[in-house]
Amino acid sequence: MARPFTAAEALRIIEEHKKIKQSLTNIIAVGNEYFSNIKDASDYLAAQELLKVLSDIPIEEINREKNRFNVKALKENGYKTIADISYASSYSISSIYGISDNAAYSIRNTVDNIIAGVKPGIKIKLSLDNKTPYSSQLVMNISRLRQLVPVADSCSGIIRSFGQSIDSAANDLSAAIGKFDWFFASKQKRMRAVKAYHYLQSLYYGEYGKAVKKLTGFFFEIQNSSAVDAWGDFQENSIRFFNILEAINPGVLGNADSVYGLPENLAKEIQEECFFPDGLLCVLRRYQEWGVKYILHQEKVLLGDEMGLGKTVQAIAVMVSLRNTGATHFIVVCPASVLTNWCREIRKMSLLSTTKVHGSDRKSAFSSWIKGGGVAVTTYETLGSLVLPDNYKFDLLVVDEAHYIKNSSAQRSINVRNLCLYTDRILFMTGTALENNVDEMISLIKILQPEIAYKVRNMNLMPYAPMFRQCVAPVYYRRKREDVLTELPELIENKEWCLMSKAEERTYEAAIMSKNYAEVRRISWNVEDVHDSSKAKRMIEIIDEAELDGRKVIVFSFFLDTIRKAATILGNRCIGTINGAVTPQRRQEIIDRFEKADAGSVLVSQIQSGGVGLNIQTASVIIICEPQLKPSIENQAISRAYRMGQTRNVLVYRLLCENSVDEKILSRLESKQAIFDAFADESVAANENLSLDDKTLGDIIKEEIDRINFKKEISK
Repeated sequence: MARPFTAAEALRIIEEHKKIKQSLTNIIAVGNEYFSNIKDASDYLAAQELLKVLSDIPIEEINREKNRFNVKALKENGYKTIADISYASSYSISSIYGISDNAAYSIRNTVDNIIAGVKPGIKIKLSLDNKTPYSSQLVMNISRLRQLVPVADSCSGIIRSFGQSIDSAANDLSAAIGKFDWFFASKQKRMRAVKAYHYLQSLYYGEYGKAVKKLTGFFFEIQNSSAVDAWGDFQENSIRFFNILEAINPGVLGNADSVYGLPENLAKEIQEECFFPDGLLCVLRRYQEWGVKYILHQEKVLLGDEMGLGKTVQAIAVMVSLRNTGATHFIVVCPASVLTNWCREIRKMSLLSTTKVHGSDRKSAFSSWIKGGGVAVTTYETLGSLVLPDNYKFDLLVVDEAHYIKNSSAQRSINVRNLCLYTDRILFMTGTALENNVDEMISLIKILQPEIAYKVRNMNLMPYAPMFRQCVAPVYYRRKREDVLTELPELIENKEWCLMSKAEERTYEAAIMSKNYAEVRRISWNVEDVHDSSKAKRMIEIIDEAELDGRKVIVFSFFLDTIRKAATILGNRCIGTINGAVTPQRRQEIIDRFEKADAGSVLVSQIQSGGVGLNIQTASVIIICEPQLKPSIENQAISRAYRMGQTRNVLVYRLLCENSVDEKILSRLESKQAIFDAFADESVAANENLSLDDKTLGDIIKEEIDRINFKKEISK
């Protein structure tokens, strides 16, 4: 039997497969190197942050405990701060004239104790506004690791699937490479060699080879990515970056509490709880996933996280996990002002279907949900008209803004309690600091877990607070922002979609038909009675929560009439209003008064007037009453609070109405922004050109006229 290949051909194909295996192994090894690089880079940044803090601690601090060390001698030798002496050995300290060996040892020990006391408060903060060579190195390593993980996983999969068979084939082929090897080989050995050769050839030139080349190509792209690429990746996927960093170097972001304040025994149980995220379309932070596991494990709980920590996404993630284990029906009860928001968030963050149970068709919508499942989203007011069949069970009840049912005798509280009888899983949510009103909190716990409420009924005095927190841990869970989002960006923007009432719709449609641009843009605020405005109601709710969170608020609008109405409905909470007619002196008086005012105080301002020339760092919540036609106007207004000297994260809320010009203006501006992001620098000129002109606004109004006419036509 003649050999159907040359020795050189056989040797070449064996060598190619060896190279492939080595390449795949190298890719996996590089992934492991990134883990080490990330740990080292983040440790270095933490050390730099530590040095910054130590640089602000004078060397005199070593005598705080009246040690009587010779500080003068240390300062004369260049040791003026704790940072200066932090790396000095006791030997080098003892070489200073006037400091003995024993004193040097004691100084070193004292300095070490100071450093140990400072270290727990040290954290690193990655920011697009603070790109240093070292932070860029860290971001680049995280970005490369993030992209490399799926590539390395694929490489491992290929090695598992083909490694053994390739090695075996290479051995069979190697045995027949030499001229005499083939000549003296048995027929069976020759057949195995020929089969091995064709097998290795088919792999190399087939799908296996293509997959390897593709993975190798990805690897080189990742390896050659730049710091600019990495920071862009960070901007788009910061949550993934922080999750990776927390996993590799726990505590480096300032949160070393891996159980987020839970008692040890309960924490162990929560840790073992399974969470099934398939169908969740967003990435959870570690503390959010922990919250989801807590809710799943405990079944009937009150989630009291501070505003801005993502209670909504945790609730959605719980529903997704339950759906993946066979659950089909969920109900969300919320204030009417956030009904639309809930529906949007569920659709945006999951594959769950939603049914809005509200308005004139609420009963048919509810009936449809009973048959088809998914998430029924309804309001406290609607709940009283909904009837479930006897002995019916659904899978989870979510009650948002649960402080709405703190009064047990109110009808909506009774309606919620009745609904609770139809499910074994209940999630109450509120960002209100319930610790300050223990009886209200106990009334909510009583609905969820009566035995715990009974146990803590008399623990409403301050000395019992630690015992109270321990007792309610199985039912009440609250995290504070500074405890879990230590790396939180300084600016958090929210779109608040408000549901128009029938009266608002009529007023809005009349404005559209009149083609009055100003009247159209004042949607919701132009109702006859501002107390009927859905935007005004949402504004009040945001301000209430801000007050409980110790925050002050600025409300911005383009329109003087909206400013007047907002100030009227706020009453004494409004410290003052600013518009173009207010003199600079009066403006400053208002600002000074606002700075001294209590949490929950509000400054109402015309966005063109209050958006420039003011520094209002005491405010950390900004409400914008309608979309502006120039994003630069909004950005200037936000920067009044979001600037140097601000000590809290700034929360921006844009009040918007669904199915209105608000939606279309926002959509147009976002499209323009996307184009500029792709083709233009982030310059003032670019932002100015983003504005909508009269023609665009006219087109939007025409679209709305057509939509309204079509709606009227089909309703005949």
